[in-house]
Amino acid sequence: MTSPLPERDWASLSADAVLRELDSSPLGLSSAQVEAARAAAGRNVIRPHRVGAAAVLLRQFRNAVLLLLLGTAALAGVLGDVTDAVIIGVILIASVGLGFVNEYAAERATARLMDALTQSAVVSRDGRPGSIPVGDLVPGDIVHLSMGCKVPADLRIIASSELSCDESVLSGESLPSAKSTHPVAPAASIADQNSMAFMGTVARGGAGTGVVVATGARTEIGRLAAGLDRRAPETAFQAGLRRFSVLLVWVAAALVATVLITGVLLGRPLIQSVLFALAIAVGVTPQLLPAVVNSSLAAGARRLAKRQVLVKRLVCIEDIGNISVLVTDKTGTLTQGTMSFAKGMDAAGRPDPQLALLAAATVEDGGAGTGTTDALDGALVAAAGSGVPAAIAAIPFDHERRISSALVDLDGTRLLVAKGAPESILARCAPAPGAAQDAAARAAALVDRESAAGGRVIAVATRAMPGATTIGPADESGLTLRGFLVFNDPPRPEARESLARLSALGIRLLIATGDHPAVASEVASALGMDPGTPLSGDDIEAMDDASLTAALATTTIVARVSPEQKARVVQLLRTGGETVGFLGDGVNDSLALHAADVGISVDTATDVAKDAADVILLEKSLDVIALGVAEGRRIFANTLKYVFMAASGNFGNMISAAAASAFLPFLPMLPGQILLGNLLYDGSQLAISSDRVDRSAVRAPSRWDIASIGRFMAVFGPLSSIFDLLTFALLLGVFHSDATQFRTGWFIESLSSQALVVLVIRTRHVPFVRSRPSLPLLGSLVTVVAIAVVLPFTPLGALLGFQPPSAVLLLALAGVVLAYLVIADAAKGLFFRAEGRRRPPHPRVRHLRRAISGYGG
Repeated sequence: MTSPLPERDWASLSADAVLRELDSSPLGLSSAQVEAARAAAGRNVIRPHRVGAAAVLLRQFRNAVLLLLLGTAALAGVLGDVTDAVIIGVILIASVGLGFVNEYAAERATARLMDALTQSAVVSRDGRPGSIPVGDLVPGDIVHLSMGCKVPADLRIIASSELSCDESVLSGESLPSAKSTHPVAPAASIADQNSMAFMGTVARGGAGTGVVVATGARTEIGRLAAGLDRRAPETAFQAGLRRFSVLLVWVAAALVATVLITGVLLGRPLIQSVLFALAIAVGVTPQLLPAVVNSSLAAGARRLAKRQVLVKRLVCIEDIGNISVLVTDKTGTLTQGTMSFAKGMDAAGRPDPQLALLAAATVEDGGAGTGTTDALDGALVAAAGSGVPAAIAAIPFDHERRISSALVDLDGTRLLVAKGAPESILARCAPAPGAAQDAAARAAALVDRESAAGGRVIAVATRAMPGATTIGPADESGLTLRGFLVFNDPPRPEARESLARLSALGIRLLIATGDHPAVASEVASALGMDPGTPLSGDDIEAMDDASLTAALATTTIVARVSPEQKARVVQLLRTGGETVGFLGDGVNDSLALHAADVGISVDTATDVAKDAADVILLEKSLDVIALGVAEGRRIFANTLKYVFMAASGNFGNMISAAAASAFLPFLPMLPGQILLGNLLYDGSQLAISSDRVDRSAVRAPSRWDIASIGRFMAVFGPLSSIFDLLTFALLLGVFHSDATQFRTGWFIESLSSQALVVLVIRTRHVPFVRSRPSLPLLGSLVTVVAIAVVLPFTPLGALLGFQPPSAVLLLALAGVVLAYLVIADAAKGLFFRAEGRRRPPHPRVRHLRRAISGYGG
């Protein structure tokens, strides 16, 4: 192939015709054919994640604050104030530069994460099946599909074993579409193209094989994606930032109006008043908030990646920290996930060593070829060894039937062999002639006994089918129970400690499993959990939303649940005010993963589970989740530190500036000086992502509380202004300062107090005694104070309108700053105690001690 394939109506062609057209065969392409096809078609990606420096740079100017800076500089230049125009222009460049560097680093971090989240497909090439990255697929490749696979390209089906696909993403149809090899009528709609499997859809049941006919942007979903909005939905954290920005806009507007009205009433030049008012508006706004947020998120993503946690979207890190309920499966998280075959027994409970050999016939390809990803099937094949009957036909497992079946020849008799969940098999068994009425009850009691001992029980049944060559789900009836297989999956040794760590974070655990309730209860009890009264899928189905919500508050286990029931449980927990994380790795988990606040999967999960998840774990461990939650809370806590401190500090300084402009015969600070101080302070806060976080800040979820931020501004803004006014009195009444010395003294005091109060407000404890800042943050704050003191002694200081202060003045200003820090620490304690009384603690916090003791921690 030397050019991309022309668009064809592949669905209407026969399978053989499609293979001839693509120069392929059921054995797949040769290596030489693959290289030629890749050169013609390119990589199989719809929209690669590109990191464009130019795009990141342009995004900096979408910031309203930076646009305001640009307008202020332009206005100053037009009005002939060249010095202020140059100063503001330099500040603008520095602000854009800092924002660009940090956001570009965050974009590159995202790109690296996306590269690590590659999906794979099982493909036959050179006559051998193997797994390759989805991006390497080319037209003509032979792809094998099984339940849970995400279709990796547009495929023409050439073999199908009860294959069905969920095509709702394309057609809107909620029911799966059955797939076959037969051609359809020309120009059929997507919903009617049963001989095709389309990229992005999901194999919901059965298995099949298809030949790739289109890749990347030439697929059906690729054409749709070209016209879609690429923006991701807004997270709770982003919504909080947006509400905070709106609050600042209103504050800035009020201050600007006050300054302008004051200037006009005092008869000051309008131009001077406008420039000063614009500087006030910019000064009250944390200019580098996006850069600080992106810096924190990128640093957090790198730390999480080192701890085996990959985050698809950086902003999801904040949501991880808010998790208050974690819904998880049992296998591989609470248990070792390594199924071992324990025994086979007949319907009466007597040992039956041949039962595993018979049941292994239902495993797809006998565990070879495309392979089995099910741990139970793997253990069964290993226990059966050689001599497994060859399957003439098969019906793969799906989550509605909960059965897999095969047609085999056994000692000259053609049999349908079915294995699956005991209740599903027993419901399809016909009573044996002359059997006791309580045979089904005895079988159910046998299952309950083995399950209560912690065993995973699978039922096996058969049906004679003389002369049959194919089977379908309708044939799975009138079965004869042959017995039960019992598997063991012991608890993970470290699971008890992991549960205690989650509990210490205020997270409640809810086990959602397809196992028997008794199995889940045994595992929970072995790990020191109180299983409560488990809810079964039948229980959930019978309850209305109010009853189920009440029951979920008192249980630890939901068992034998369907995908829809898992999603309903998650939705009701969210409706009740919980922030829900859901950990799942199967196709049956995708609905719940979508419904959760934070969907969590693992890199070995099915494609559909990984696609639905927000977070991918490289190790399926509750410890890893606990680390991710704690990291998310640290990032959120550090971001809130910046928001609280910058908003209140800037607000206080600007109130002082606005108030001083009403009684001073000169501007208390020049526009360029205001903006320079704001930039220096914000620049120092880029190091806040590295700051240590108190243990109390990670014990429970935190959420945006705009009202609390407003109250904080209302307390600490005026407090800062009181000490500014004290500085004004000192400069005017004691040192009899002129305009230049006044601006110099206030610049030093305001910037020093704003920087050093960070050390007080960053913790609710006594600074340096019970909570120490990180060295990068401490170093950046000390550097800012040093710049504030040294700058007036430099030529640049003179250009900015400063003059060298006397030693006595510097000592007096140091005394004011020290007094402010002492009073601020006292006010901090009063404020947070009042806030604690204002809001009752989160339910997770109220029950923390009881939860920890329940886990044996």
